[in-house]
Amino acid sequence: MLFLQLNLKAVKANFDITIVGGGIVGAATFYKLQRRFPNLKILLIEKENKLADHQTGNNSGVIHSGIYYKPGSLKAINCVNGRRELVQFAKDHNIRHDVCGKLIVAADQSELANLEKIYQSGINNGIEGMRRVSPAEIREIEPHVKGIDAVHVGCTGIIDFRRSTEVMTELGLGIQNQSAVHLGEEVIGFERDGEYTRVKTQKASYITKYLVVCGGLQADRLAKKDGIPLKEKVVGFRGDYYDLAEHAKHKVKHLIYPVPNPEFPFLGVHFTRMVDGSIECGPNAVFTFKREGYGKTDFSLKDTIDALSYIGTWRLFMGNMKYGIDEYRRAFSKRLFLKTLQRLIPDLTMDDIVPGRAGVRALLLREDGDTRDDFRIEYTDRSIHVLNAPSPAATASLAIGDNVVDMAEKHFGLI
Repeated sequence: MLFLQLNLKAVKANFDITIVGGGIVGAATFYKLQRRFPNLKILLIEKENKLADHQTGNNSGVIHSGIYYKPGSLKAINCVNGRRELVQFAKDHNIRHDVCGKLIVAADQSELANLEKIYQSGINNGIEGMRRVSPAEIREIEPHVKGIDAVHVGCTGIIDFRRSTEVMTELGLGIQNQSAVHLGEEVIGFERDGEYTRVKTQKASYITKYLVVCGGLQADRLAKKDGIPLKEKVVGFRGDYYDLAEHAKHKVKHLIYPVPNPEFPFLGVHFTRMVDGSIECGPNAVFTFKREGYGKTDFSLKDTIDALSYIGTWRLFMGNMKYGIDEYRRAFSKRLFLKTLQRLIPDLTMDDIVPGRAGVRALLLREDGDTRDDFRIEYTDRSIHVLNAPSPAATASLAIGDNVVDMAEKHFGLI
């Protein structure tokens, strides 16, 4: 076991590894580190009063198959491996989930070429339970959906990601009783002190040998606090959802996705049957003026200046002007949102949908405005930073945790 002995004023505890961020990636890393190194004392710090309170707990709850991602990419490899492990994890620990399958539906001829590319990507990524289906078969699977071609992905499902996060941390704590999870503490800085790092929160300081940061929406800011020379910035995009009213729930039986626009880094407005029985429709994707703002009028001067003073943000806007305007119009117009949904389910009505929740997604935006970066994890001699982990990171979380542990073992010399 690594042994820490420092006589420093206001030090609350000493840990071998401190993990910053209590979303599912941080929790999976905590769990996987503790499993491989059961003697290490590990601290997980989360600024909110409960785990999974941002991207993890406000996403669409989908267990992604891995069909969309470039073969050989970290997203593709980790999504496929992580998805299989996550499903088994849910079975082993009685976490609500359902591998219910989904349809990716082409509404017209213009989408057929992209549907074929997605299908071939699925083949190259080794996606099991995948097949093309005809219009008649679409109707058999989803009677209210209208499309001219589709891919059925049988291994896609739904899960309770919040509970998954909680269980991962519970299992880690059960391995080592000197490890800890501290909620309601925001990390405000890091200070090198010889061969150790002092992790400062608004409540205490902790001395740690090594540091792992899974900061999500704050990943770039935390990296800079640790002296990482990062050119890119995290930019937040809010996604609004509608729910199907009780009388309309019969119109969706599984998961229903459109063919995504290849020019935009999101999968489009889709239908998701959640583990609690509700049916969500969404999300759209609009630039948010507050990184952790879930309301349509939420605003942070700091976050706005940070995003709008960055050249990558403007290049993204200019390259996707029409798409972005359309997304904003849908955000404030139920009728326009409904029109988008009706491309796949024509008999939906205004009475069938009611306003739902919202989520915010973090994208590490390059200076050229490109948001389609792969998962990105970087390291120094004593810290690892998960800098970019957008969707499908929740699905891939256990595999990402293995990646981080492998990196820690190699570069920190853990034994």
